[in-house]
Amino acid sequence: MMSRTSRHGPASSAPGRGSRATPKPDRNARRRRLPMRLLLPITILVAMMAMLMLRGYVHSEILADHRVRPEAATDKVPEKILDGGPVIDTRSGRTSSLSVPDHRLVLTFDDGPDPVWTPKVLDVLKAHHAHAVFFVTGTMASRYPELVQRMVREGHEVGLHTFNHPDLSYQSKKRIDWELSQNQLALEGAAGIRTSLFRPPYSSFADAMDDKSWPVTQYIGSRGYITVVNNTDSEDWQKPGVDEIIRRATPKGGKGAIVLMHDSGGDRHQTVQAIDRFVPELQEQGYEFENLTEALDAKSALTPVTGVDLWKGKAWVFLVQASEKVTDVLVVGIAIIGVLVFARFGLMLLLSAAHARRVRRKGFRWGPTPITEPVTVLVPAYNEAKCIENTVHSLMASEHPIEIIVIDDGSSDGTARIVEDLLLPNVRVVRQLNAGKPAALNRGLANASHDIIVMMDGDTVFEPETVRELVQPFSDPKVGAVAGNAKVGNRDSLIGAWQHIEYVMGFNLDRRMYDILGCMPTIPGAVGAFRRSALERVGGMSDDTLAEDTDITMALHRDGWRVVYTEKARAWTEAPESVQQLWSQRYRWSYGTMQAIWKHRRSVVERGPSGRFGRVGLPLVALFMVLAPLLAPLIDVFLLYGVVFGPTQKTIIAWFGVLAIQVVCAAYAFRLDKERMTHLISLPLQQILYRQLMYVVLLQSWITALTGGRLRWQKLRRTGVVEAPGSVPRQRTPESGNERRPVG
Repeated sequence: MMSRTSRHGPASSAPGRGSRATPKPDRNARRRRLPMRLLLPITILVAMMAMLMLRGYVHSEILADHRVRPEAATDKVPEKILDGGPVIDTRSGRTSSLSVPDHRLVLTFDDGPDPVWTPKVLDVLKAHHAHAVFFVTGTMASRYPELVQRMVREGHEVGLHTFNHPDLSYQSKKRIDWELSQNQLALEGAAGIRTSLFRPPYSSFADAMDDKSWPVTQYIGSRGYITVVNNTDSEDWQKPGVDEIIRRATPKGGKGAIVLMHDSGGDRHQTVQAIDRFVPELQEQGYEFENLTEALDAKSALTPVTGVDLWKGKAWVFLVQASEKVTDVLVVGIAIIGVLVFARFGLMLLLSAAHARRVRRKGFRWGPTPITEPVTVLVPAYNEAKCIENTVHSLMASEHPIEIIVIDDGSSDGTARIVEDLLLPNVRVVRQLNAGKPAALNRGLANASHDIIVMMDGDTVFEPETVRELVQPFSDPKVGAVAGNAKVGNRDSLIGAWQHIEYVMGFNLDRRMYDILGCMPTIPGAVGAFRRSALERVGGMSDDTLAEDTDITMALHRDGWRVVYTEKARAWTEAPESVQQLWSQRYRWSYGTMQAIWKHRRSVVERGPSGRFGRVGLPLVALFMVLAPLLAPLIDVFLLYGVVFGPTQKTIIAWFGVLAIQVVCAAYAFRLDKERMTHLISLPLQQILYRQLMYVVLLQSWITALTGGRLRWQKLRRTGVVEAPGSVPRQRTPESGNERRPVG
């Protein structure tokens, strides 16, 4: 499923050590590649938005026009139209109208097809051997093509009722053409037919034609359509009762009529009951219920479609059906993410509060006796010349006795020589050919003199009390590892401030929560401590994944060790300062976490401590660190959709409601960590911009994992500007640090 590579550096020998030097990366090539690796995730997000747009289009949420023009004068309407029948023909310059012969009734149903009521209407008509004309909208025909197919199959006629049901007297000729063509496209795709029948939305009797609707009728005729209004209105949309619908629908004196009814637009149970009585009663009186062309003894209004037009229609219906299904899935997804987000917020607030109360209560101790014996600090370093001096000096200020081992993993920038030139006591440098961070840590472990091992990154600095606070939980013999409190040191930039919020709100609240639940997923590489015997029992650090810190933590849980979090063990790390570096780091983290989950998947079915972690910790990690972030873009997709197409006000209120909850969680996290609240000013912008990048990173990680792609490790460029409060000042500035010549 997933491939692995070295996380700490390229798995090749260092230059000058009898092996071929690694070629310098082409920075311009990396810049060119960035858009390509963004392409697939962005394409997926755009496709999701396109499906929503199409769904909104066929649900009349886009381009809908609900204006209805009041009655106007009738000076321009010919008298023979006003006094004529309900079938108006203005084709080829004609101006004529027709009426249905006596004892013939044409039932017409507008606004469908409806998935609930149209089948019931069709059932009643079939039971009484009656035909009708269904004037369908393009939106409904596109969504329910099988009902249009049934209408045609059972001998009914179908007419156009526009695509979006606007009042055409408000529309331009271009919009009228569009409404007609889209309506025909839906029919072609649904049933493979075209129709010459048309009924304008909001139409009535012929004598209601006015100076605004008549030009539209003339134009419709020039496009080859017969306009069909009505001369008997059941007014079933008012739901006046079955008896009243029948009374209004019954013509006087045995005359023929075109009867207006509706099979969509609301509850139509009265309509169904009415036609179930109306049709047989009038059949007994000698009436025939026919299609319009049958009643007029004319050629069928329906013609079959073949060739390109047919396939265009089928493609349209397929896309609409796909958009409906995709939207249904997205709605389920947004419901799931909503539950997960609120569940996570609730758990974080409740359990982090419980954790804070437990560790901050008066007289709290991790075990019977404090840890005072010396410990070993391992500092794996690969090309950390800009940072390593700060790191080592911060350790030298430690209030706890320590042995410092810097493992130079084949650096080519003189990292090892810099440490050696410091001539500091209790500091040893171990050199090895480049083999990756796990191998460097295992090499350091083999050279360690003490039973408690502290691990940190080469670009991290500790506060004087960090090591002391970090190792105190080992006074409990059940504790196998301890996670410290990693903080962003370079938080002055906007990206740094966003990561600072993420570290305090996300990572540290999460660790408090997972501590209480007994399933801490990750000991951060920047600040963590391990019992040596626990590491040896699980085989040391593994290079099976790109997230060796998550891998080893899960292995310790499965071996029965307790993993805890201590908030006072603070470490200051240099966060990525560019989007590309941030991308590289988070891509590696996300992919490595997936690898670790996959590696430890068997714990779900195992017994004992491994099974407890597998059935509690692993699902939580998968839900909150993999699945929930993957679905989270749906929040923003629906937000954008709702803002643009409505309901805008409710959408904005909902988004600010979610943001308010996040602000509460963030403020509580900042209060627990005693951080200044001023950085939370950028939280709304973080939710709009920074979060999107994290979405795409995780999506790309999923794609890499599922396709078996290979992820290369990329070394982040550091500046060495981070210092820990209270640490020994470093002996050089970022500018002067570059003057030291690297030693190979």
